[in-house]
Amino acid sequence: QLGMASALETLCGQAFGAKKHHMLGIYLQRSWIVLFLFALALTPTYVFTEDLLLLLGQTPELSRLAGKMSVWLIPQHFAMAMLLPLTRFLQSQLKNWVTAATAGATLALHVLVTYLLVTRFHLGYAGVVVAADVAWWVVVLGQFFYVVCGGCPLSWRGFSVEAFADFWDFIKLSTASGVMLCMENWYYRVLVLLTGYLPNAEIAVDALSICLTINGWEMMIPLGFLAATGVRVANELGAGSGKGARFSIVVSITTSVVIGLVFWCLILTYNDQIALLFSSGKAVLDAVHNLSMLLAFTILLNSVQPVLSGVAIGSGWQALVAYVNIGSYYLVGVPIGIILGWPLGFGVRVGNGSSEGQRNINEEKKVCIF
Repeated sequence: QLGMASALETLCGQAFGAKKHHMLGIYLQRSWIVLFLFALALTPTYVFTEDLLLLLGQTPELSRLAGKMSVWLIPQHFAMAMLLPLTRFLQSQLKNWVTAATAGATLALHVLVTYLLVTRFHLGYAGVVVAADVAWWVVVLGQFFYVVCGGCPLSWRGFSVEAFADFWDFIKLSTASGVMLCMENWYYRVLVLLTGYLPNAEIAVDALSICLTINGWEMMIPLGFLAATGVRVANELGAGSGKGARFSIVVSITTSVVIGLVFWCLILTYNDQIALLFSSGKAVLDAVHNLSMLLAFTILLNSVQPVLSGVAIGSGWQALVAYVNIGSYYLVGVPIGIILGWPLGFGVRVGNGSSEGQRNINEEKKVCIF
């Protein structure tokens, strides 16, 4: 859904730059319809997650817990079908403050609801997921009522049957956008899935998940630049200003790289401490420490890539980038990771710091580096 909603950045951004404001509301409604239909089609994957994971060879306990959590995520799944188009609609009009305000207010509510459900009512992981469901729907309602209650008088003129016009062309662009971003995001999930087949899978998954979580936190900054770049490029192209689009690209890439360098230095400096945010286990800490160099360079490279994706979104090049992502991640990245992880046996040795503890994890368990 995140990927498919990026089609709205292209269309709304260029329409806003061309001062065709009435079309933004039409595109928003069209995107709602498309994303809701695809969300409905994908719902069975949430219902049958446990069976799918068992079919892929995951452990019964892991599959059972993931299956239960996925069912609780269904409300959030449909919230995204509403929220993502709303966010792109507002961003294309430079109304980012609305997104920030609704997210900030919801964050406070989310903390309170999570505390009540987990601590007071002892609902465990189900309480955490339900709190997230509530939070996302509060954001959706906040942005929805802002739009329909007069916050966007030029671009929102009520619901219209025009949303069903040129429906197929919109689906094609949305699908290309979805493939472009999904191929990238799913790649990291594939790595975690493959890590589950390694010896000592618990430590392997823990270490890789910690690294990906840290990378995901930092990625929020480049993703912000992705959105900003996509909107600015689309606005400038819609207004017929290629020079303005080039200037936006240069500023975004330069700023994002500088921020990436800062985090690169932080990861290398505190490589012994970063995993303490998540675990105190010696084996996991050692594994993350050994992965820290790769994590640092991943963060540095990821400071550039999202900005380039933003350029593609603003320019309407989603289909081209989708092919690039498929080739880069799945024809090159995954096969190399499998070869390094299994036939060549590259990895990081982990232990808990004592000879007895080392024997307890079978002396030479490995965490594969992808």
